Amino acid sequence: MRDHEGNELSLRKSIFTPKMLACIFTGLSSGFPLYVLFQLVPAWLRTEGVTLGTIGLFSLILLPYNWKFLWAPFMDRFLPPLLGRRTGWMLVTQVCLLVSIAVLGFISPQNSIGLAAAVCLIVAFFSASQDIVLDAYRRELLLENELGLGNQIHVQAYRIAGLIPGALGLILADSFDWDVVFLVIAAFMLIGIGATFRYKESDHIVAPKTLKEAVVNPFVDFVGRNGWSGAAFILIFMFFYKLGDNMAVALQTPFLIDLGFSLTTIGLVAKNAGLWGAVIGGLLGGVWMIKLGINRALWIFGAVQISTIFGFSVLSEAGANAWVLAIVLWSEYVGVGLGTAAFVAFIARSTSPTYAATQLSLLTAISVLPRTVANSSSGFIVEAIGYTPFFYLCMALAIPGMLLLFKIAPWHGDTASKNESDQSDNKSVSPAVESTS
Repeated sequence: MRDHEGNELSLRKSIFTPKMLACIFTGLSSGFPLYVLFQLVPAWLRTEGVTLGTIGLFSLILLPYNWKFLWAPFMDRFLPPLLGRRTGWMLVTQVCLLVSIAVLGFISPQNSIGLAAAVCLIVAFFSASQDIVLDAYRRELLLENELGLGNQIHVQAYRIAGLIPGALGLILADSFDWDVVFLVIAAFMLIGIGATFRYKESDHIVAPKTLKEAVVNPFVDFVGRNGWSGAAFILIFMFFYKLGDNMAVALQTPFLIDLGFSLTTIGLVAKNAGLWGAVIGGLLGGVWMIKLGINRALWIFGAVQISTIFGFSVLSEAGANAWVLAIVLWSEYVGVGLGTAAFVAFIARSTSPTYAATQLSLLTAISVLPRTVANSSSGFIVEAIGYTPFFYLCMALAIPGMLLLFKIAPWHGDTASKNESDQSDNKSVSPAVESTS
């Protein structure tokens, strides 16, 4: 990066800026509610006596992340009554998240499982809506040469946010009732709300003048650049590439509870090992891709993803061994971080800067579809065949995504696709993709 005089800026000056600070808070705000649904809610349901099959079906509450592209154009087109076009929608979604998360603690899943599912669905809707506006805001806030650094800071903050519901929440649940736990966890949304009032919006961004501009043009552009068959292959690949990995971690917390680990051990050992493994994997993936390129990274990191799933079958046979738990979770999430780094770069390469907001909503929605649809059957599969065979099945389900690489990203193909000219303009990718980890 260079300043207005053309002098190279130091890395320290590049990182410690108001824009990068904003990326930290957008990451925290975005990751926090998803991890409530992804990690805290399954533990709550399991400790309240809900069956694995029902917990697996709860994955369907995450469907708003798959369909957020449907209302993304409306949030882009219309101006909220408070604050600006982006910050106004941020405030609305964050206040609704604070209230809906707090309400969960006052519901008894055993007696009112339908109500619990409905409230979780509301949380998912406002969380997905917040992601839409945070992605758009970050894309507008950062200059072209700041997108890569800003996105990396956002992603790491997003992952660290998982420590609140995934670690602190579980530790609190060992000592307090769930109503207290959800009230405490919901209060952390105040951090994002406070930051929203400090954000400054770009004054040169023009909203779409018609709904046609907001809805139709992004899809026409995507098909026009890739052709119908090329667009179809891209969408199918995005579904299958992380399918096995997503299924392997779908019931992670109930799996660890069933092995005999306490909630405190899960919070301290499993969640920290997973978090820092994903962070290290993501950083290594970003560095290695400089030399490997996106195509070869998808091959190598995808193979690592498959191999690390095997660790879960080892843990399943070892039982409640904290050392095996730490090693397996760390290794698995290093693989997750590597695979996600390449996957995010591929999604970025597939979008156009002109229609980044809606196209990112569409592509990231497709990328998390396995987690919300395929994972809904995970509980029934485990109950039918057991944990160890289930993890072998997850490894097998990861193979179709690798085979699609022959078409999507051939090993000897040019790592620069016909969209590479747009790559540096499209690195601000939704954390919904990261949530697969």
